[in-house]
Amino acid sequence: MEFQEKIRRKKGKQKIIMLTAYDYQIAKILDGMNIDLILVGDSLGMVVQGRGNTKSVTMTDMIYHVRAVARGAKNTPIIGDMPINSCNTMEDGLRNAKHFLEAGAHGVKIEGNRPEVINALIDARIPVMGHVGMLPQIAETYRVKGKKPEEAEAILRDALELDRLGVFSMVLECIPESLAKKITETVKTPTIGIGAGRYCDGQVLVINDMLGLDENFKPKYVKRYANLNKVIKDAVAKFMEEVSAGKYPDKEHTYH
Repeated sequence: MEFQEKIRRKKGKQKIIMLTAYDYQIAKILDGMNIDLILVGDSLGMVVQGRGNTKSVTMTDMIYHVRAVARGAKNTPIIGDMPINSCNTMEDGLRNAKHFLEAGAHGVKIEGNRPEVINALIDARIPVMGHVGMLPQIAETYRVKGKKPEEAEAILRDALELDRLGVFSMVLECIPESLAKKITETVKTPTIGIGAGRYCDGQVLVINDMLGLDENFKPKYVKRYANLNKVIKDAVAKFMEEVSAGKYPDKEHTYH
């Protein structure tokens, strides 16, 4: 069974688990955890490159990281995030999506409602994950979308259109829980929430956020399942202390 059919069959029955990865080591760890999907997100612009948003991420950046992740994840389907300006036309979208597959991805995610591009990709048998709500590639500020009735209606229309086009799943980002619930109950496509509440068919987080690597990044929807910022600082402090005191390297960690 193709992976997208497995995802579709989980709707309303079993929660879908997706996390981001950007390198070999994290991908290898996630691959051993039996999660459903790994997303190589253009969020790498922020958590890997240190930029303030995703708007400068290129196809070259994305392909580099997809290749690294594909070396670590041998069993988990990998979704490549189509970066800004990579699918402005049907031709661009098709060409760049094929680059993702060649690099080791199994499908692509596209922000927003781009029916011509999505149709072309699905016709070419390239699995497509949709993405509605707050769209980082075009957002001027990162805020909850869909609180205003007209915004909510537009997001619902986009979700219905993506459902009609045949995406195998769709991300709902930073929208009110009530809107996410309505979309999830209305569309046949599984929904994967990030800042969209409890009623989505699955959840995704940026791995760096859930592991607590950045102590200053604290959006409301992120739950920290670890505090690696502290773990790393403690380890570095211990290393500095032992080197300074001549305790490292010791006999155990020296070739003889």
